[in-house]
Amino acid sequence: MTIKVMTVFGTRPEAIKMAPVVLGLEQDPDFESVVCVTAQHREMLDQVLDIFGIDPSYDLDLMKPMQTLYDVTKDALCGVGEIIRSARPDVVLVHGDTTTCFAASLAAFYEGVPVGHVEAGLRTGNLRAPFPEEGNRALVGRLTSFHFAPTKVAVENLKKENINSEDILETGNTVIDALHIAKEKVDELPEAIWIKNFGSDVFDRVTDSNRKLILITGHRRENFGSGFVDLCNAIKKLAESHKDWDFIYPVHLNPNVQKPVYEILGGLTNVKLIDPLSYLSFVWLMAKSDLILTDSGGVQEEGPSLGKPVLVMRDVTERPEAVKVGTVRLVGTKTDAIVEGVETVLCNALVYEKMSTAINPYGDGLATQRILDYLRLAL
Repeated sequence: MTIKVMTVFGTRPEAIKMAPVVLGLEQDPDFESVVCVTAQHREMLDQVLDIFGIDPSYDLDLMKPMQTLYDVTKDALCGVGEIIRSARPDVVLVHGDTTTCFAASLAAFYEGVPVGHVEAGLRTGNLRAPFPEEGNRALVGRLTSFHFAPTKVAVENLKKENINSEDILETGNTVIDALHIAKEKVDELPEAIWIKNFGSDVFDRVTDSNRKLILITGHRRENFGSGFVDLCNAIKKLAESHKDWDFIYPVHLNPNVQKPVYEILGGLTNVKLIDPLSYLSFVWLMAKSDLILTDSGGVQEEGPSLGKPVLVMRDVTERPEAVKVGTVRLVGTKTDAIVEGVETVLCNALVYEKMSTAINPYGDGLATQRILDYLRLAL
């Protein structure tokens, strides 16, 4: 008798990290895979589905202009609940800390279906940072039956919350599984693809070994306003001080991000503001970069896997493992601290070498298999 597993996700980061799990379920005869996407993020989600060849069984298509957290929570809760009642899965797998993750977990809880939480146990201890992610993952932790924790730190966080040790499995992070798959695809693509995707000007800068390349991502809700102004002023100051450095910034579509970024950075010749990238293009760009400056979560895991130092523009992180081993540094959101952090790494060969060669603490690419083996015995 096969085990029916429903995976639910709605954003690009979730899709990337759940793709290896979905592919593993589809290839294993012990499981029947049901995929439900909420499409909390539509276009960016679809790119990942195409890359990994995932065809959802159910698509709620929730995204709408100016949607709020209330909208997504309400629509995802009701929509996923209806699908669970129809599909009758043996377990619902959710990922991480999105509103989709929380709403799907609550729907499964209401329907009496056990929840498996992939990337469980991440905590900052501050419900407002990151917001609403810290609250989401803490709430999901109370509704979860099977906690798939990526690291020892995450395991210990769960134990401190009185989660039964038998319900926790340290797996490594599925993003490393996904990165291995994506990197193989990237390495097989010809140079002409990247020239087409980025344009010859950006491609020439990215591949010029005489120039430093800093890749930037920034979109965190808690940085809206003064946080993004400070971030952009830091990049401007660095770009003006180091003409032989290039800054590539795929700018998030949110107006709270676009407005300060284009107003402050739009006129700088060595700062290239580009549209959001497909996952494969982003992996290619990460692999070509010298340093990654981000406020993202997943990039803190992906960058070190490619030997890239990562500076995190946040005051706290739910991923302290990389900070501890030295592949990641927290630089906060203030202009001078960001500038100092970037210059310390890129202008000091010893610091750079230490960060780029430290062992990545987020896994070996076998997280999916560990999750499947656990579910095979637990259900």
